[in-house]
Amino acid sequence: MMEAMLIFDKWWWFFIPGLLLGLYAQMRLSSSYGRYSRVPTNSGISGAQAAREILDNAGLHSMAINEVGGHLTDHYDPMKKALFLSSDVYHGRTLAAVGVAAHEAGHALQHKAAYAPLNLRMALVPVTSFASNAAMWISIGGMFMGLAKLAWAGVIVFGIIFLFQLITLPVEFDASRRAKDQLLALGLIDNQERSGVSSVLGAAALTYVAAMVSTLFTLLHFIMILRGSDRD
Repeated sequence: MMEAMLIFDKWWWFFIPGLLLGLYAQMRLSSSYGRYSRVPTNSGISGAQAAREILDNAGLHSMAINEVGGHLTDHYDPMKKALFLSSDVYHGRTLAAVGVAAHEAGHALQHKAAYAPLNLRMALVPVTSFASNAAMWISIGGMFMGLAKLAWAGVIVFGIIFLFQLITLPVEFDASRRAKDQLLALGLIDNQERSGVSSVLGAAALTYVAAMVSTLFTLLHFIMILRGSDRD
């Protein structure tokens, strides 16, 4: 156990890049969302109304748009085929609200178009959920037994999570692209407002990048533990 703990100590810095990038991403998202949640849209349209127009234009007239509690809890549920928007986004008539709502509508457009990365991410959800739960037990187990004994499990678990997060990136970036294109095409925002929407969606996308980087370095950490234990 002592040898494993020494290996752990040797590679502790692997957690720093993901931690720092994660903090920066959250700060940027808070700053950008906070700024543009105070900038009203020239059209006066709300987030829910923007999402409705995008969905209707795509022929998704029956898709529900539901209000949910919480802050930035907005998401598209592919199983229920419905949008769920936080109260601030649902009722907000700001660039931030419209941008976030349009982004979630973008996921619905991906689903309708059978966008391959989205379908792959959906297929990986069950195994990723299991891996995420297993990651917690691996972390707890590392406190009570040699980390080298958990290294192989860590590689498998965090490898699955990393793959899921890697696939998530094109899904999120594409949804934002669709959102901005639709907002402009439907006249819901003008070219001057596009930069504000881009700032909010870009900051949100950075949080996914940070999560992927954090998982990557955790995966590398377990690999280095394995390499270290093989030398012993």
